[in-house]
Amino acid sequence: MIRVVVVDDEPMVCGFLRTILGSADDIEVVGEAHDGAAGVDAVRRSRPDVVLMDLRMPVMDGLTAIEHIGTLAEPPAVVVLTTFDADQYVLRALRAGAAGFLVKSTPPEDLIGLVRVAAEGHTVLSAAAARRLVAASTDGLSARDRARKLTESLTGREREVLACLGQGLSNAQAAARLHLSEATIKGYVSRTLDKLGCVNRTQAGLIAHDAGIARP
Repeated sequence: MIRVVVVDDEPMVCGFLRTILGSADDIEVVGEAHDGAAGVDAVRRSRPDVVLMDLRMPVMDGLTAIEHIGTLAEPPAVVVLTTFDADQYVLRALRAGAAGFLVKSTPPEDLIGLVRVAAEGHTVLSAAAARRLVAASTDGLSARDRARKLTESLTGREREVLACLGQGLSNAQAAARLHLSEATIKGYVSRTLDKLGCVNRTQAGLIAHDAGIARP
């Protein structure tokens, strides 16, 4: 079962998400919270695989909550689910450690599939958020310089793996492209994340885009 915690300051939204996700045989909502601080506590208690996180909430906002969750020993995949898809929210959420960014207008049938994708360790982005991410990653000179400096420590093979992460490839897809085993790719991914100081594949993918090495 994929264990999910829902964090939103609107109880009605939480109830709606529970109903949608509860209709799937392989998903269980194991916790609910209505502010960021309570959300962090719910994650500590329930140890979910995926967290659906709103951004604008009382007590502690979603971005701060994502940062706190990222410091846990085995952090879950956090997917932002909000009505705000402005550039600054997309980039700040992903840089804070979010594994994806979806708007609340996402069709219910799509949400179930995207939760499954996030649980498998992949990035999930709404189409609008993806376009904003690509555009923003080509704009900031400081981000590009920082990313290039970070990637200087990578070996040639690690840079190839990072490029695959930047393209959103799974371990199996990266293994096929680079003619390596999935186990070998998994090892390269772990070492690359460690060298870059990233908490997940999404953050590494951002660095790949900023450094200009995510081209197919």
